[in-house]
Amino acid sequence: MKDLISGVLAVGLFDDLSRFLESRLEEFLRDNPHLELEALLEQLWEQEEDSLKLIADLQLQEKRSQEDLLSTAQEIQKWHIRVEKAKASGRQDLVAAAQERESALLREGNQRWGQMQGVKERITQAKELLRKIQQRRQEVQAKATEAQTARTKAQAQQRIETSGWSNKTSTSYRGFDELEEKFRRWETDDELQQMKRNLGK
Repeated sequence: MKDLISGVLAVGLFDDLSRFLESRLEEFLRDNPHLELEALLEQLWEQEEDSLKLIADLQLQEKRSQEDLLSTAQEIQKWHIRVEKAKASGRQDLVAAAQERESALLREGNQRWGQMQGVKERITQAKELLRKIQQRRQEVQAKATEAQTARTKAQAQQRIETSGWSNKTSTSYRGFDELEEKFRRWETDDELQQMKRNLGK
């Protein structure tokens, strides 16, 4: 019973931690939208690569199907000639057997033709999917580039403003950066301790 309760508590803690991490991740991505675009871009690159591999595999299957179909067609032709020869020679004992073999090969050829057409259709679908993925990737790439440009401009503007403000300040503010750094360290440590306390509850 004790182990069961411990297990339930552990699962509850894990769920709480997962929800906490997910909410922090969502918050982080909201604050850093360019990272979300980069993650989406990476995912689209992977999908594009997978689609190209699929198309290559299907094209290989198509080539094999064509070779098998050609081989079957040659066999059908060979047995058709044998049927005609047997008929011309009056060998009725061979005619029926040769016709049966020819019919079996025709059925096999039809089956192989159907398989090859199926592969061709899948190649067409895969190429259409690839086209859509590439189009989406280009759109996301454009947005990511736009976001990067905007971020660079904002950073440059901030540097100009900061530089202008620094030039106007008196020497009494020389210790500002050190104080800022101390507060940041203290606030980070405090936030970390708070998170630990929350997880420990």
